[in-house]
Amino acid sequence: MTLDFDKMGGLLPAIVQDAGTAKVLMLGFMNREAYAKTVETGKVTFYSRTRQKLWTKGEESGHFLHVVSIKADCDGDTLLIQAHPEGPVCHTGTDTCWGETNEQPVMFLKTLQDFICRRHEEMPEGSYTTSLFHSGINKMAQKVGEEAVETVIEACNGSDERLIYEGADLLYHLIVLLTAKGYRIEDLARELEERHSDTWKKH
Repeated sequence: MTLDFDKMGGLLPAIVQDAGTAKVLMLGFMNREAYAKTVETGKVTFYSRTRQKLWTKGEESGHFLHVVSIKADCDGDTLLIQAHPEGPVCHTGTDTCWGETNEQPVMFLKTLQDFICRRHEEMPEGSYTTSLFHSGINKMAQKVGEEAVETVIEACNGSDERLIYEGADLLYHLIVLLTAKGYRIEDLARELEERHSDTWKKH
């Protein structure tokens, strides 16, 4: 990765994004030393322009930013850092420096999908997900049908709590079936996105 520190007098803007929720958490600046320390320690370190020294985010509060990935933009003069935050990011106590709540539960579906994909690749013994893959497509499809029926029953005659519980089971088993067929939950999302457009026509 080639970085152009010269364009802004030795500094690069570094955008920090939550690796799990995709929320933008903060913006800071890095010089070469801050970048090197970030790579070495796995904790986001900036260069403070006011104090004119390095500071690792969380060194006083304990709210570190644990690096997942670092990417440079097309010009090599801006960084995008994906990280796992350890507590609130802003010094005011909010989750982000824009006062947002760092929650997007729907993003967990991608995390779950990645986990199920790893299970499919590694097939560890003693894993329920592994046992589903071993059972074959017909059994997996049957399990999706069973969970769908249980979801319908709870919707019609059960409790809201059980509806959410059974709906979660249905979604999990559907992701397992999709994975076994070589697809991901994002493929369903793309299909729904296409249907949302004005030009979509039913097949």
